[in-house]
Amino acid sequence: MARILIVDDEPAMAERVSQLCRGCGHQPFQFNSSEAALQALSSVAPQLVIADLHTEKTDGTELLRECRENHPDTLVVIIGAFTSVEMELKAAESGAFDYITKPFKGDELQSCIQRALNRQASLDRGDDRRPEIRDRYRFEDLIGTSAKMQSIYRLIGKVADTESTILIQGEPGTGKELVARALHFSSSRQNHPFVTINCSALPDNELESELFGHKKGSFTGAVTDKVGLFEEGHNGTLFLDEIDSMSQQLQTRLLRVLQERHIRQVGDTKKIPVNVRSIAASNESLQAKTRNGGFREDLYFRLAVIPIEIPPLRERIEDVPLLVRCFLQKHADQTGTEQKTIDEEAMERLLGYTWPGNVRELENAIERACALSDGAVIRASDLPPQVLQVPGTLEKEAEPEWRVGKQLDDFVRHQERRYVEMTLKFNQGSREKTATMLGISIATLYRKLDLKHRRE
Repeated sequence: MARILIVDDEPAMAERVSQLCRGCGHQPFQFNSSEAALQALSSVAPQLVIADLHTEKTDGTELLRECRENHPDTLVVIIGAFTSVEMELKAAESGAFDYITKPFKGDELQSCIQRALNRQASLDRGDDRRPEIRDRYRFEDLIGTSAKMQSIYRLIGKVADTESTILIQGEPGTGKELVARALHFSSSRQNHPFVTINCSALPDNELESELFGHKKGSFTGAVTDKVGLFEEGHNGTLFLDEIDSMSQQLQTRLLRVLQERHIRQVGDTKKIPVNVRSIAASNESLQAKTRNGGFREDLYFRLAVIPIEIPPLRERIEDVPLLVRCFLQKHADQTGTEQKTIDEEAMERLLGYTWPGNVRELENAIERACALSDGAVIRASDLPPQVLQVPGTLEKEAEPEWRVGKQLDDFVRHQERRYVEMTLKFNQGSREKTATMLGISIATLYRKLDLKHRRE
């Protein structure tokens, strides 16, 4: 049972969160202001704080600061009435474990609570042999506020602590290994090994030896016994990346291991029991490969008990500003320099590019831009050539009507209207996506669109 401190100035919401905590067997401490919660923080000594810190009646800045500075082992989950890139950034910068948007489903919050307490438990154990745990491997390293990423977060929370095999599919550079790590470190296996192998990087005989191990003398070059990854990952997780490249012969062996939960080393007849959760990943559709005989159908169904599809960056382009900010911060941390900013034209180019290399390509582009920029601001000229091939839509046009002497308010409204139109067109008319990208509510977007129509 964990002690959970709850802060919300809406009594009904605070009570609902308390009930959800009790439903998980935890002890809630309910407060309707950050000031009251702050006074009780030391006496309650909670493992977790769940708080709406941005309301009309209270400002939770001091509560966050107190948790961060004097209660570093207390994790914070922020709940809020709306989602925006800025809110996600503020939550991340404050050290919050997660940010959940109201209204939320009960199982969504309970899943978040369990993940937070799993993290808390791993920190309390203080296992110095696990650098991933020492460094607090963060579920939030999967960056994105888009609806597609939020759906993935919820799915990870639901299935992380199951024993089901998982198949992660997505284009190169979308972050499949990050998802696999999030699954492992959000599960009860988090204090045991997380081992990975790229199945396309080795020929068949070497891949077989890496996975299952071998006995000395079993083939030319086997001068000692070797423990395979299935044994090395005992009680932990084995991540099989690019499994679509595995030969039919090895697919058959892998299927047998997944069914029988024991292995035989190359050159040996002894069965070795293994307790490993397998997570596989593929750049291609395995279902399509099974139809043309390129992958065993029975192995596909064994692997894809729970399939997770990672969207390409072009399908969640609204996440680009948040990703850019995170990569700029990462570069500053690595180099020990001040964090750089990015100007409007450069951001526009990034939003207009299709990112065939996905998040990995974006990170490389930001790293390059940081190295090439002369000052504290990244400009369009610092971006890679392929990004600059995208024509800018915010470039100044020859518009005689906007000469000196016009009212400033009229000019600002005109520029705002153009930007809203450009963003709406980019999102193929989706007002929900447009509002998310602009960091405004749907209601505000409607007002701006109504204003535009009245003026035309």
